[in-house]
Amino acid sequence: MNGKENLRRIIIATVISFIFFVAYDYFVIQPQAKKAKEAEKTTITKKVENKQQINNSIKNAKIIAEVKSKDFDIKIDEYGRISSFLLREKKFNEKGKELNLVSPKLPKPLELRFADKNLNKLEFSIPATANKKEIIIKNNPQTLIVTQNLNGLIVKKIITFYPNGRYDLKLKLSKNTKYFLSPGYRPSVAVDRLTIHGALIERKDGTLDIIEDGDAENKTVNDAIVVAGFDRYYTTLLFSEKPFKAVVVPDEEKNPILFIEDNKNINLIGYIGPKYVDTLASINKKLIDVVQYGVGTFFARNLFILLDFLYKLVGNWGVAIILLVVIVRILLFPLTYKGMVSMYKLKELAPKMKEIQLKYKNDPQKMQMHMMKLYKEHNANPLGGCLPLIIQIPIFYGIYKLLLYSIELKGAHFLWIKDLSAMDPYFILPILMGISMYIHQRLTPTNFQDKMQEKIFKFLPLIFTFMMATFPAGLVLYWTTNNILSILQQWIINKIMENKKKAKA
Repeated sequence: MNGKENLRRIIIATVISFIFFVAYDYFVIQPQAKKAKEAEKTTITKKVENKQQINNSIKNAKIIAEVKSKDFDIKIDEYGRISSFLLREKKFNEKGKELNLVSPKLPKPLELRFADKNLNKLEFSIPATANKKEIIIKNNPQTLIVTQNLNGLIVKKIITFYPNGRYDLKLKLSKNTKYFLSPGYRPSVAVDRLTIHGALIERKDGTLDIIEDGDAENKTVNDAIVVAGFDRYYTTLLFSEKPFKAVVVPDEEKNPILFIEDNKNINLIGYIGPKYVDTLASINKKLIDVVQYGVGTFFARNLFILLDFLYKLVGNWGVAIILLVVIVRILLFPLTYKGMVSMYKLKELAPKMKEIQLKYKNDPQKMQMHMMKLYKEHNANPLGGCLPLIIQIPIFYGIYKLLLYSIELKGAHFLWIKDLSAMDPYFILPILMGISMYIHQRLTPTNFQDKMQEKIFKFLPLIFTFMMATFPAGLVLYWTTNNILSILQQWIINKIMENKKKAKA
């Protein structure tokens, strides 16, 4: 393999991850985004509700109880639903207003529907009562009882609220009758073209059914333990260790709506709030699966475990990202070292390679044979420089997905950056990344046989600077740190090889 082919492989390996991002965004994510921005009105199949019930539900229902804590404010309406869930923490504010996680779409969390049409009409015409008008949660959970008398059918929702957004639900019926209980339509706060949003069902055996917006079809799962609606950062869910029957029905835009189907009393655990891994794990470790990263979930989830450990060690997400790069570089050092040495050797062999190319230009077979012999004699690997970069692509992609989906990084500060999950507002990091890439490029031994390839290679730092300008700052921090460590490694290896060359001479 000649130097020209080797260079071509290096360039392809360098840009392949970014080509993948652009293609995936254009062909997969953008079409989904168009569907997500369409009309807000939802229609559910006849099995669950009819047109009159939708109209009744859309009306502004009277608030009968309020649950307050330092982190959230919950309102319960006269149909026994959670009609509002406001996050009080400032980092969640949008345009100076507290964030409401309950979607304007139907159904609301804890909304009941009945198979009996008459009961459905009563459900949305007879108001419920609450045993308390206001609950203040400090350190301990507090219980609210919501009761509704549907002409003889007594429905009780005994709801115990916790400080972290969890709630325990005991649904009691005076007599058995088929009903459908919803965790609520997914939050509609963080819906964008870069991330997935929709619904998730986890089965007893741990397998997952992820139904993205636009892909929903009528479906029943008999052994579900989790039903969750989610957007990029937030979720509303119901969970039970005892399996239940989950029902998926599509709305007009084929977005998934979830229900639990039963006909008797049931005990469930619910949660509304940010998809904090620690919070979900504290409720039950199985709920960690609600945090999905789309394509690349395997890499992103495992990288988050390491990144979270480093954060808890140092107390800053930016420093944790830098330490993550250091760990990755240490793990890849043996391979990186060999690759860099091979690149240096190839540069030294350039005159001999040129001789072989000229001598056997009319006999490609002999040229290849003598090239391979030359590589073997000098222990040079023409692919050595590519392998470390190729191995880093899934790691880089995992970090990219991790920073897109991890609510923990939202509002995380590092030096001048106020949010590592968003772009650097001053473009300082992208510029530093471009400069560090250029310096590393200058230090890296190359053997260009084609002037055009050389020009393209020299423009890569500028191209990457513009491409990375709008990426999450945490990702650019990762890549910049990686470049700086590469510069240090390359400088050391160049010195070692120069000293060896002098000693040999």
